[in-house]
Amino acid sequence: MIRTVPLLAAMLLPLALAAPVQAQPATAPMTLEQQMLLRCSAAFALSAGEQQRGAPGAQAFPALGERGREFFVRSAARLMDELKLTREQVEGRLREEARTLAAAPARLAEVMPPCLSALEASGL
Repeated sequence: MIRTVPLLAAMLLPLALAAPVQAQPATAPMTLEQQMLLRCSAAFALSAGEQQRGAPGAQAFPALGERGREFFVRSAARLMDELKLTREQVEGRLREEARTLAAAPARLAEVMPPCLSALEASGL
């Protein structure tokens, strides 16, 4: 899990450079679709990090480095736009979701099939 923090930070860097800062309370409610974007972005970041390190079982999913990163960036930008969140607020939510998934590997494996379907549906 500790090794995925640099990957998560690298995925957030384009957001830090591209998005304007807007203040908004951290408690903005999310729709189910927005929750899915957040969860899948975190799942892709974790899985891509595992694939990059050659972790056992990481190759069970398709390569997520490029497509997963693009999904991550687009989803985070969408969450900022729709929820009027700052980069820091989105980053905090993504980190919390990543921590939750990393703490329960079975949960990560459970969310990957619908997330991969969402990735395919996105056209990336």
